Formats: sequence, structure tokens, C-alpha cells
Amino acid sequence: MTRKEKKIKITQVKSGIGYPQRTKDTLKALGIRRMNQTVEKSDHPSIRGMITRVRHLVKVEEA
Repeated sequence: MTRKEKKIKITQVKSGIGYPQRTKDTLKALGIRRMNQTVEKSDHPSIRGMITRVRHLVKVEEA
């Protein structure tokens, strides 16, 4: 029996320029490389924590 994982779409809507390196590293860890890029990730607490760190730069929606 396989459990269907919830997915979320993360889109960068604001540039990381001018923000601390830690913020840029978090975007990189999420797999986001450029503006308006969308990545799809599993909805896990660790991913949600990273989104919280960069919530001012990204838009999140259910997939």
C-alpha cells in the first residue's frame, strides 16, 4: 500500500540579491536557481521550514 504524498509548488517571485548568504543558500537548497522558476517538492516539515526562511521571496501553492 503506497501513500500518496502531498506536493507543493514553490515559485520565486523576488530576487535574493541584497539578502544574506544564508537566505540565498536556502533558495539553492530548495532547487530554485532563477526568478519565476517553479519547483515541485514533497510537503515535509523540513521543506516547510526552508519556505518559512524565504517566505518573502517565494509564492507557495498546492500541487
